[in-house]
Amino acid sequence: MLSGLSREERLLLLRFVCAFAWADLEVRDQEREFVARLVDRLGLAEEERALVEEWLEAGVPAEEVDPNRVPRRHREPFLSSARAIVSADGVIDPYEADDLALLEQLLARGGAGPA
Repeated sequence: MLSGLSREERLLLLRFVCAFAWADLEVRDQEREFVARLVDRLGLAEEERALVEEWLEAGVPAEEVDPNRVPRRHREPFLSSARAIVSADGVIDPYEADDLALLEQLLARGGAGPA
């Protein structure tokens, strides 16, 4: 399913993943490794990889992770990726759990994102 993502959708997915990595205010090595594997899997270009590295270093502005921008057909890969990053370090912080629950609720409403 990830192979069907457009360039903008891939970058949006990685914005969400990086934002979730920052949810507990600490990006751990396991989370960095997860992001690196995802970047490789998505086949990002060098300039896109540089953006992702910036997001891991400094975080992602909240307005750039709007669940309403997630296409309906890609909700499950976005949720799966969010679930994977919050559990990548073996510890699910309460902030991470809250953010994940909120994302699940917003995407489950059915009105978010284009078809």
